Amino acid sequence: MSLKPSTIDELQQCVQQHPRVLARGAGTKSALSRVDATTQIIDMSDIRGIKEYEPNEFTFTALAGTTLAEIDALLAAQGQYLPFDPILMQAGATLGGAVASGLNGSCRLRYGGIRDFLLGVCFVDGTGALIKGGGRVVKNAAGFDLPKLMVGSLGRLGVLTELTLKVFPRPNARLTLRVTCSDLTDAVNKLYQSASSTWELEALDIEPPATLLLRIAGDENALRARAQRIQNRIERPAQVMTDAEEKDYWRSLAEMKWLGKNAILVKVPMTPKRIADFDASLLSYSVMRRYCVAGNLAWLAWPVDRPLDALHTLLLSMDLSGLVVFGPANRIFLGKEISQDLIRRVRKALDPDQRFPEY
Repeated sequence: MSLKPSTIDELQQCVQQHPRVLARGAGTKSALSRVDATTQIIDMSDIRGIKEYEPNEFTFTALAGTTLAEIDALLAAQGQYLPFDPILMQAGATLGGAVASGLNGSCRLRYGGIRDFLLGVCFVDGTGALIKGGGRVVKNAAGFDLPKLMVGSLGRLGVLTELTLKVFPRPNARLTLRVTCSDLTDAVNKLYQSASSTWELEALDIEPPATLLLRIAGDENALRARAQRIQNRIERPAQVMTDAEEKDYWRSLAEMKWLGKNAILVKVPMTPKRIADFDASLLSYSVMRRYCVAGNLAWLAWPVDRPLDALHTLLLSMDLSGLVVFGPANRIFLGKEISQDLIRRVRKALDPDQRFPEY
């Protein structure tokens, strides 16, 4: 049975009174919060609510268990949004989970990921103390840039309680060009061209085998002309998506609906020059995949009936690493091992009794 505190004081007691704990938001990224029998889950769903919202300052502060959908609705009423394109929002993902996972959608391309929008954090460390970092706090006892460290920490450095983020004005309209290329190599070449352009793209993805997707945003009256100029430069046939069709397409991607039900979602950091070789190595496995953020990230839908060790070996052979986000898996890190030296030093300072699980 999980622990379910409703106040920060109760949360601190949960950490202090149990030898091993891990926080969980809505559990939308199930692999990242899977634990063994020695670890107690802390259900953060009752630590929720908007504490402060300053539309004129483009900032808000919310408790970690607040759903992204609630935040999005609040911002939309003021014509604002979260530019880092959070994933699994409609599935119930929370703000704390978004920060702890460090995951973003395709439309983070222009303005950056959640790391670039996080101003301040509060969290409970391994001793049960409430720590603040960022925001109005210039320094903290540990001497670390705490907001940055918490992004992608997977709950292993502390239990996030409160977060302050900046937001942006919501664009008036968006348009997507769905460009048909001759093959994957052609799509990668056009991706290079697009990424080095001045087109101010919100998203730039490749959908195998040979479709390039470019998303732009701005004034509705100017979008068609911008899209036509882009298409003229790319010199490939393209379908134009707008309005509900366009919005639903990108939202379904952020909700990972393209995976189907019997797949393990794996994130693989990528570079455009590796895409062709990597994609060829996946063909024999019948893996659905996408290349996002101008070719710097691959999402894989690894079939549940295929051994995950095969993907681990494949990634190792290509000097790549992977993170399992959800689906049945006995491990979350795949492929090349990432150095943990810095994290070990941080953990020693923030969790001296090792109450949070190892990575």
